[in-house]
Amino acid sequence: MGKFLINLSEIEFSAIRASGPGGQHVNKVSTAILLCFDINKSSLSDELKLRLENFPDKRISKDGNILIKAERFRSQDMNRQDAIDRLEKLITKAAASRKKRIATKPTKRAREKRLKDKKFTGDKKQARSSLKSLDE
Repeated sequence: MGKFLINLSEIEFSAIRASGPGGQHVNKVSTAILLCFDINKSSLSDELKLRLENFPDKRISKDGNILIKAERFRSQDMNRQDAIDRLEKLITKAAASRKKRIATKPTKRAREKRLKDKKFTGDKKQARSSLKSLDE
């Protein structure tokens, strides 16, 4: 796909309280960042927007928003940068084209083994039915 550019004005940041251990600092200060990026309103190419909307990731909502929660660091600025980095990684991953799978044929040995196993199973079932006819 190539390169892409994200305008920081297209990203919404909101500071929220982080979860987990940390004592009074966590309870008082909103250091975690919630990043919201609207795919449809962005300046990305139409092809990349389509790829992002169809990309299988739980952070992408059905209405075309990418939500990333960053709370790894104790600093709000570091969490903001972490969220931006994770957004860039997500878009880069969605932009990468997948390799087309080359269909391969089963090997001769695999085909022979499959037929041998089928023959063995068939013989086993045949042996069961012949025992029933002796009882009658």
